[in-house]
This record gives sequence, C-alpha cells and structure tokens, in this order.
Amino acid sequence: MDKKVAQKAPFVMEIEPGNYAWCSCGHSSNQPYCDGSHKGSDMAPVIEQVSEKKTVAWCGCKASGNAPFCDGAHAKL
Repeated sequence: MDKKVAQKAPFVMEIEPGNYAWCSCGHSSNQPYCDGSHKGSDMAPVIEQVSEKKTVAWCGCKASGNAPFCDGAHAKL
C-alpha cells in the first residue's frame, strides 16, 4: 500500500481533550482520522494525546515532517 494524499491542505479543526488516531496512509474514509484502511500493510496511525481544547492543523497530504501536524509540506507537492 502506498501513501495517498488525502488533500493538499491541512484539516484545521477545534478538538476536545482526548486521544486521536491520525491516519498516516491517506486511505481512510474518515480523514484526518484512521478508520483501519491500513490493515494488512506496514503502516499504522499516529496516536496523539490532547490535554486541552484547542485548534489543530492535522496534516492532510501525509508528507509532513511534523506528523500528525501540518508543516507546510503540501505546498511542495
């Protein structure tokens, strides 16, 4: 399974405290979160623990060097 660009922009959203499973493969139908589409591959979600309500920019292109957060890598795709 190859990584897939889910979108060439971050998923910016306000989130509540909790654990989040960010999709690293790009195949999830529940972007930016994992839905298990990676099963059978060597890919896995990135688990992020959030301790307070905040706005985040989840990486949508799956090429960020700061995964699971956007670092602007989508601008070079």
